[in-house]
Amino acid sequence: MHKDAKHFLDWEHRDVHNVYGLYQQMSTAQGQIQRSTKNERPFVLSRAFFSGSQRWGAVWTGDNTGEWAHLKISMPMLLSLNLVGITFSGADVGGFFKNPDAELLTRWYQAGAYQPFLRAHAHLDTRRREPWLQPEENMKAIREAIRARYSLLPYWYTLFYVGEIRGGPIMKPLWVDFPADKATFTDEDSYMIGSALLVHPVTDAGSSGVNVYFPGKTVWYDVDTYTVYPGGMTHYIPVTLNKIPVFQKGGTIIPRKNRIRRASNLGRFDPYTLVICLDPQGSAEGDLYIDDYHTFRYRQGEYIYRKFTFENKKLKNRNIDYKGTYKTTSWLEQVIIVGLQSKPTHVEVTGSSSERKSLDHSYIPETKVLVIRRPGVNIGEDWTISLQ
Repeated sequence: MHKDAKHFLDWEHRDVHNVYGLYQQMSTAQGQIQRSTKNERPFVLSRAFFSGSQRWGAVWTGDNTGEWAHLKISMPMLLSLNLVGITFSGADVGGFFKNPDAELLTRWYQAGAYQPFLRAHAHLDTRRREPWLQPEENMKAIREAIRARYSLLPYWYTLFYVGEIRGGPIMKPLWVDFPADKATFTDEDSYMIGSALLVHPVTDAGSSGVNVYFPGKTVWYDVDTYTVYPGGMTHYIPVTLNKIPVFQKGGTIIPRKNRIRRASNLGRFDPYTLVICLDPQGSAEGDLYIDDYHTFRYRQGEYIYRKFTFENKKLKNRNIDYKGTYKTTSWLEQVIIVGLQSKPTHVEVTGSSSERKSLDHSYIPETKVLVIRRPGVNIGEDWTISLQ
């Protein structure tokens, strides 16, 4: 639009163009809230946004193209949006225009599964590209990426809660968490999801491996194989079509839900698995936020916010926000401790009633992984699991 085409009160169009997009999203969200008598949370997705749009819904990066270059550039675009507060953001998986081949579509789903907003979207004139229309190998790889996404929803949900109350990005450049490590300053191929997961999507056709830089003085664990990688150096990671290079930082605890459901709402009361990756000192910590996933009642205190700590061979679950009054029936189904140097002779859980119970467990010496089965304690109550 020409600069001399002025709006009311002599405003140029460039000053109000994106503000208009903000008000469209805001008014739609407010309308949904009013329609539900201020009870239900809205979901409004907008392509146009401005500073403050993060208060009203999600955004996406606009009409991209089904090309490898557009997959690659989507990551620095989303990192930039997260840094300025637009955290619930994503790119059209597969590209809006053109027709991606099966490999590109697979790699795009794998990248999108580890970004804040995941959505496949395409122009009406493009060829059908649903995952079940792809060759079987690609279909299975896409399915596994989506399942990985769903299993991490407790982690994602906790990150979004912390983002709401404290601000800060959810998808982050490495330098945000490692500002003293200069090697992270120009790295746009890898990024952090929260402070526990490092992701390096495959963005080149026919790749058989990627070079991943692991920052910090800690250790990192491959989330699939539990292979250990020391920080402060670059490692070559072989990849196959179904491999997504994702690594959990030593010293972190991630809550997961591993049961497969047709929709996330059907798993809201499912049991949890805690994946504990130990740092070189043998300790770790993490958190978990729970509410009804639907209404604004969390703002009246109907939520749970817990902290998990593993230290001196004891896993503790404690309340870190006593204003929360929500109750849940979800329980702890499994604990996976990665990086444990020796097999314990006995594992027991002490619940909120101080009753002790021995737990079934197994140890894999090759990967130094301890699996504790069915502790059975409520995820929203205090308890301690001890290794002896």
